Parts: sequence; structure tokens; C-alpha cells
Amino acid sequence: MTSKHRNVIHYRRAKPSMPHCAVCRSELQGISKKGGKSRRTTNRLFGGTLCANCTAKIIELGNRVEQGEIKLDEIGIRQRVFVLQRMSH
Repeated sequence: MTSKHRNVIHYRRAKPSMPHCAVCRSELQGISKKGGKSRRTTNRLFGGTLCANCTAKIIELGNRVEQGEIKLDEIGIRQRVFVLQRMSH
């Protein structure tokens, strides 16, 4: 309560959580636990969005699509976006 007998709600910001992989939802490794501007991401393909295992799978799927072994429709929705990004570069 305040001096004028009013109820006041104070909101606190939640601490930022660790970034997660966009495909498998596991925590990303190689990113500092400190938040803010000091947070760094890995400097590689899909760094900061995909884990190393999912990145390897995306590259493999992209190669298989380019060679014609599988069609783009046979890939899962979460992975399809990243395969298209990889093929456009």
C-alpha cells in the first residue's frame, strides 16, 4: 500500500532464458549464459538457431534434395524452412 492507501502492483522482468534449437528444442551450446549485449553466438551456418546435430541433418537433407533422392514434401515442416534457406545460399 502507498501513503494514500492505494494498492500498487510492481512488475519485474523475467530473466532471459537460454536459447533453444528451433528443430529439437534442446538448449544451444556455445552461447554465454550472461544476457544482454555480451551474449555471443557461434559463427557458422544457422549459428544461434540450430544445434550442431540438427545443422548436420539439415545439410544432409539439403544435399539429398538437390541430388533428387528425396522430394522437399517428404521433409518435416520445422526442417523444411532451414533446408530452403540452405538451398538458396
